[in-house]
Amino acid sequence: MSAPHRLDRGHTDDLMSFLAASPTPYHAVANAAERLEKAGFRQVSETDAWEGSSGGKYVLRGGAIIAWYVPENAAPHTPYRIIGAHTDSPNLRVKPLPDSGAHGWRQVAVEIYGGPLMNSWLDRDLGLAGRLTLRDGSTRLVNVDRPLLRVPQLAIHLDRAVSSDGLKLDKQRHLQPIWGLGDDVRDGDLIAFLEEELGLGAGEVTGWDLMTHSVEAPAYLGRDNELVAGPRMDNLLSVHAGVAALAAVSSGELPYIPVLAAFDHEENGSQSDTGADGPLLGGVLERSVFARGGSYEDRARAFAGTVCLSSDTGHAVHPNYAERHDPTHHPRVNGGPILKVNVNNRYATDGSGRAVWAAACEKAGVPFQSFVSNNSMPCGTTIGPITAARHGIKTVDIGVAILSMHSVRELCGADDPHLLANALVAFLEG
Repeated sequence: MSAPHRLDRGHTDDLMSFLAASPTPYHAVANAAERLEKAGFRQVSETDAWEGSSGGKYVLRGGAIIAWYVPENAAPHTPYRIIGAHTDSPNLRVKPLPDSGAHGWRQVAVEIYGGPLMNSWLDRDLGLAGRLTLRDGSTRLVNVDRPLLRVPQLAIHLDRAVSSDGLKLDKQRHLQPIWGLGDDVRDGDLIAFLEEELGLGAGEVTGWDLMTHSVEAPAYLGRDNELVAGPRMDNLLSVHAGVAALAAVSSGELPYIPVLAAFDHEENGSQSDTGADGPLLGGVLERSVFARGGSYEDRARAFAGTVCLSSDTGHAVHPNYAERHDPTHHPRVNGGPILKVNVNNRYATDGSGRAVWAAACEKAGVPFQSFVSNNSMPCGTTIGPITAARHGIKTVDIGVAILSMHSVRELCGADDPHLLANALVAFLEG
């Protein structure tokens, strides 16, 4: 039997490279900025006065990036078309006093970030990455992308009940990774190790935001390579698609100002200066209006005509747990992106928003599917309702259907990332 026809895999190949190079939100936004720079975008500082020229611009703050392209024909009241996403994923993050150990093992003290599938972190070769703040206030990215840490599972001989009662993990006691041997645990060892990795002097690092990641590379999977397995698809898959779409439309005249807003801290509530529930997006959009000579009236007109696509991964129907899904809504991988609906506003989609999304997919020639949760299982939420409520912006929740959400290693269809990016291009073009 011949293999079925597949889309060009160039976009998916590039996604896999992006995932591998982005073990933390800080790396993700740095990589996004690098790609946008190649498309002609230029960074603007929040502490500088902004001028109202046309062209591509972006703001970096921590693990968040807001990027936008101002067409030459844009008026102060021109509405925005926004792709919203988030850069963070559930993982294990290093505590302020990281050096620990017992019984001849040297360990790193970690805290649980977000809601990971904790069992997926067991017996994985883990690297360590993040942001270091130096004594002079500058920051450096670090990525030890090799087997450095491991959270070993207890052998079945010492936990016979695991086969009958299931695995039970205590978040404090059972998820502290090992990274060496010795009884001489000394405060400062881990940071000294990272200083040496980067060629920094002893004591130069005074602050850190560090997290673990699996060092296993993303890979195609399946008989015909129709699937992709990899880390942090929730939600770097959408960040990558948003960057590609924004770069693709950043030329010529457009009826809207296209924007990518990739926030940090979605996995723990979005309430931070880099989260969707903070002032970052609103401040950037308002300053763009005012820099082009606009008034508060222009700002109000621009926001009233703005639409945001909140792009985040959703649940594909699971073949082993089909009863957990709504019986009439079974999104399939490689079936196209999903429209996410919840009448209790856990997602922001309404009928008029659905029409905007349907028009974009029709223009792009992209099929789409609908997702709702089983009534007996309340669904999660996204930055969509937050964006809609905070800024008064019409918002539609969409994304790509995956399996193993919040695992160290998630699974999607190899065609869906490209289909999503094509639909996002059509949406930004209006």
